Amino acid sequence: MSRVAIVLRPALLRPSFPQLRSTSRLSSRTLLAYKPVRGLATPATMPAASKENIGVYCNPEHKLWVEGSGPSVEDVKSRQSLKEGEVTIAIKSTGICGSDIHFWRHGRIGPMIVEHDHILGHESAGEIIAVHPSVKTLKVGDRVAVEPSQICNKCEPCLTGRYNGCLEMRFMSTPPVDGLLRRYVNHSAVWCHKIGDMSFEDGAMLEPLSVSLAGMERAKIALGDPVLICGAGPIGLMTLLCCAAAGAEPIIITDIDQTRLDVAKEICPRARTYRVQPGVSMEDAGAAISNLAGGTLTTALECTGVESSVNAAIYSVKFGGKVFVIGVGKPEMKIPFMRLSTQEIDLQFQYRYSNTWPRAIRLVESGVLDMKRLVTHRFSLEDAVKAFETSADSAKTGAIKVLIQSEA
Repeated sequence: MSRVAIVLRPALLRPSFPQLRSTSRLSSRTLLAYKPVRGLATPATMPAASKENIGVYCNPEHKLWVEGSGPSVEDVKSRQSLKEGEVTIAIKSTGICGSDIHFWRHGRIGPMIVEHDHILGHESAGEIIAVHPSVKTLKVGDRVAVEPSQICNKCEPCLTGRYNGCLEMRFMSTPPVDGLLRRYVNHSAVWCHKIGDMSFEDGAMLEPLSVSLAGMERAKIALGDPVLICGAGPIGLMTLLCCAAAGAEPIIITDIDQTRLDVAKEICPRARTYRVQPGVSMEDAGAAISNLAGGTLTTALECTGVESSVNAAIYSVKFGGKVFVIGVGKPEMKIPFMRLSTQEIDLQFQYRYSNTWPRAIRLVESGVLDMKRLVTHRFSLEDAVKAFETSADSAKTGAIKVLIQSEA
């Protein structure tokens, strides 16, 4: 286990007005003359921001700790750190993603490398506590889910609607861009999606749901399609919920962990489960999975990124089928090329998502999807190190989705 530490700095509780550093020496005349900046919350109406901002950090030495972060509580109160088009969000709930674990324990995912102290987290929801005067679509008190993208709006992927391929993408929590695991965050208003009365937990889960929805759309899953889902982790189980709602049949789901397969049966009783056994060849695993589906599998949604799982999926689908890889894996892997070639099997990949959040919100608000069973553990922001240890050791803890919660 990597060394971990928690460093908390004393909270700064000095009162502050927009454009004023302190009220300790203000006369009654000054207070009566005070006029709030148009478009910003007044001290009387804004949600309190009394606690110091802290964030969850990792570094190239694989250390993990909690420490003071920006924007400072003074900046949050004064609104001076807001840029045009930005809002300040008091983050209430954030999910731990597998990529967060990778950045902490391995220091990289492919070309994305942790080179300095780095703040994690990109699955978040919270409450707007300040808006820049240029923002007209959000107001203080709005509950939002945060899409962690920052794009250029100029390159071809952006202009054609596939902004997940932005050539200048700054994706929060992907080095060198700091993430959302903080108490307060400034973010572009256009990437803050209103969630109404939806819980902050469900709001945080919209990000992994977006991953599954993007996979469903690109893989073109339709009513009655026979589907294999490889992996019963958070994304695999989320994809199971989506496939079930879309009417896929039969649905096969695989994993090495029987406990997670039991959860899969709980949330989708008609799913057929296959426990992956150590030492079984990819050909034999593929044949067993195919037999479980009656030899009908046309599409595999691979949610692990593990080489052996990808290859078993390739051997499970029939002639003319498709293996769609949602999971993130190592930089290079071996695949059964001739199996793909002689069976005309398409191998496709996914990178994040685009234009999925409004759809995700509708699905959750309407009750079409219920993601609550996937949340197994909850921790405070101050206990984030323990939260990460719990998520990383899921075989012992039974963790599926671990949420970190914060109060302003």
